[in-house]
Amino acid sequence: MLVLGIETSCDETGIALLDARRGLLAHALHSQVALHAGYGGVVPELASRDHIRKTLPLLRRVLEEASVTATDIDGIAYTAGPGLVGALLVGASIAHSLAWAWGTPTLGVHHMEGHLMAPLLERAAPAPPFVALLVSGGHTLLVEVAGLGRYRVLGESLDDAVGEAFDKTAKLLGLPYPGGPALARLAERGDPHRFRFPRPMTDRPGLDFSFSGLKTFAINTFHNEPEDEQTRADIARAFEDAVVDTLAIKSRRALRATGLRRLVVAGGVGANQRLRQGLRALAQTLGAQVFYPRPEFCTDNGAMIAQAGLLRLAAGQRDGLGIEVRARWALTELGPV
Repeated sequence: MLVLGIETSCDETGIALLDARRGLLAHALHSQVALHAGYGGVVPELASRDHIRKTLPLLRRVLEEASVTATDIDGIAYTAGPGLVGALLVGASIAHSLAWAWGTPTLGVHHMEGHLMAPLLERAAPAPPFVALLVSGGHTLLVEVAGLGRYRVLGESLDDAVGEAFDKTAKLLGLPYPGGPALARLAERGDPHRFRFPRPMTDRPGLDFSFSGLKTFAINTFHNEPEDEQTRADIARAFEDAVVDTLAIKSRRALRATGLRRLVVAGGVGANQRLRQGLRALAQTLGAQVFYPRPEFCTDNGAMIAQAGLLRLAAGQRDGLGIEVRARWALTELGPV
């Protein structure tokens, strides 16, 4: 089965062709970072318009690179939610239009299930059951994965997602958008011993997260210290260390609570190198394994949507004739395969 994947949930346009036997044939990604940088965040209307401009040119490029024609494609998977409604509608409308023209089935894919399936694109792919840590600009989740569609949310953020906390703290420090990578670069020059920030909600039982207070702690520290470059770097390092330790502590609890020894890390924050180092150290102490998609598949992309769609299309799932997208969509609402 050959599946075309389309991702347009937020500020990246992703297209990919994935074959069940031959693997990933081609993929392309357009980032809107430059478009939104002047606003300090994603402007939904601009995002939707840019998806309209970019999706079809990227599709033609991927088809040409893979030497594939419309008659070769067995199914189209697109992101149906969660995400920005206008952006989702662009991908859904294009997917259904192509499907009607080509006589090909379509399937709307859950964005977070796409992230969960992204490690399956690698050669050393994890097999369920495993614990997944999903960390991105909009989501922070610990999920027990028993199989495709068989998910149990163990913990989630009660306020800011971890990527959102990175972006807000970076903005405080005067760093450009997107803030997460910029803050990580600044933290490399920081003194790890000057400040110690709290590890929120680690002094009590449970697997939920809260990063709003950590962000406030960073703000208060910034206003009470000299405003020089080294102080900014030291705050960035303290903030990043606190986030990494918090995620590692909660991941350790999740692995122990479930008795599992495989941890999958997905989402844009999963590309953070200090987080990867912390989770590798955690895995060594527990005799566990950690799996990541390659960095280009940590952020939103068409390949992860194609992967999740291929598995469900192969199981016989199909869209109806109507187009439906969902700005909010709980992962646990998905049915098993």
